[in-house]
Amino acid sequence: MDESDLGISPTSTTAVETLVHKLSSVSEHTRTESLCELRLLSKYDPDTRPIIISAGAIPYISESLYSPSSISQENAAATLLNLSIHNRHPIMSTIGLLDALSHALRNPTSASAAQSTSALLFSLLMEDEYRPVIGSKRDIIYALVDLIRNGRSHPRSVKDALKALFGICLWKGNRGSVIELGAVPVLFSLVMKDGRVGIVEDVTAVIGQIAGCEQAWEEFGKVSGVGVLVDLLDLSTGCSDRIKENAVSGLLNLVEYGTEEVVESLRSLGPGLVHGISEVVKNGSVKGKSKAAALLKMLDGAAHCDHLDSSFQSFQSVSSS
Repeated sequence: MDESDLGISPTSTTAVETLVHKLSSVSEHTRTESLCELRLLSKYDPDTRPIIISAGAIPYISESLYSPSSISQENAAATLLNLSIHNRHPIMSTIGLLDALSHALRNPTSASAAQSTSALLFSLLMEDEYRPVIGSKRDIIYALVDLIRNGRSHPRSVKDALKALFGICLWKGNRGSVIELGAVPVLFSLVMKDGRVGIVEDVTAVIGQIAGCEQAWEEFGKVSGVGVLVDLLDLSTGCSDRIKENAVSGLLNLVEYGTEEVVESLRSLGPGLVHGISEVVKNGSVKGKSKAAALLKMLDGAAHCDHLDSSFQSFQSVSSS
């Protein structure tokens, strides 16, 4: 589908500014109609994005996230998502934007609204400087966790919420808050009960990140999380390479942020764990191989020296090919 299929023609600055002006109308019908047109323009005509932003549309669009109308809320979230592709700063600098996003996440009028709001969050989290700011809004984190927890949530909404959580956890200071707000049991429950490969890949990516904080070892222990990660590395489970690499990332973070007790507990799991990590050393991505090799090195101990030496030899041969 292209612009002509939608009846969209190259749009003048004046025409866009007129649509933005209509967002301040006292007529809800006029505001909604304008918002829908701006969504289409921002999607199919990228050149209009800076015009929409400079015309002052963002505060009005942000306010529409509070709307009880599914049409208004959906189009508001989707339009902001489209605009964020061009420039995230005007969105993040809008007063009350994060409160509006939090409301839309906690009170989505439709699956599409929840999905677009989560995707917008992930887009904003692409900027390093916004991660601590967004992560400080605990109600946003809780809303994302609740969306993932809700069995009635649409799979696309769950995936986008997981991506947003991943973005939040990229800043180390946010990981403790994500754990405190109940993410760990929710995430591991999805790993155990959800058979959709794409979902499990995204879940384990988040788990791999939140493992990198001091609270993780204790919280993972409450849900047998380490055992789950180890099982994901078992060749018999048939997990994707990405899931295995995420499991390795989680275990490596647990070791790096834990105590000697963590190392000894993992060592006690025996050669099965070493074999699983070694498979990632041999067959993983460049980053996966590096993390797996680092994990093997940190677990190096007298009881497993033979297995570990063999694994390192395999890694060296692969790296030099």
